[in-house]
Amino acid sequence: MDYIDQPIAARKRIALVAHDNRKAGLIEWCRKHRGTLEQHQLLGTGTTGSQIEAATDMVVEKLFSGPMGGDQQLGAKICQGEVDILIFFWDPFEPMPHDPDVKALLRIAAVWNIPVACNASSADMMIHSELMTRSFSRQVPDYQGYLAARKGELAV
Repeated sequence: MDYIDQPIAARKRIALVAHDNRKAGLIEWCRKHRGTLEQHQLLGTGTTGSQIEAATDMVVEKLFSGPMGGDQQLGAKICQGEVDILIFFWDPFEPMPHDPDVKALLRIAAVWNIPVACNASSADMMIHSELMTRSFSRQVPDYQGYLAARKGELAV
């Protein structure tokens, strides 16, 4: 697979997700960083997004709940270039019934070179980065080039 540069705008599209045992921690983190977060577009899986919105009065685009397909919706948005950052406070001690969806979401984030924070420390590092307030490029798979090459292969 070849890669191309894709810009990430100064105003980021930040996905916020947390397992049940980590929701309070993510909400507290969002309160602490509200001044920065409200300068960006926020989206989240259903329950997490609703709780963040209620606790902070920030607008959060809400997808389905994770176990009901929200993780997959979020993965699709990543593939479509509609998410710039994933902040996912996951619980490493609690088995999840939708664990395959969670793994797929993290895999898609890696494929599309999305910065991912999995806890408050990594989220702090990310939000305090100078890249949070300016545009920058990242390398992503050249999917259109891949399709064009496959079309050429199939035509032979």
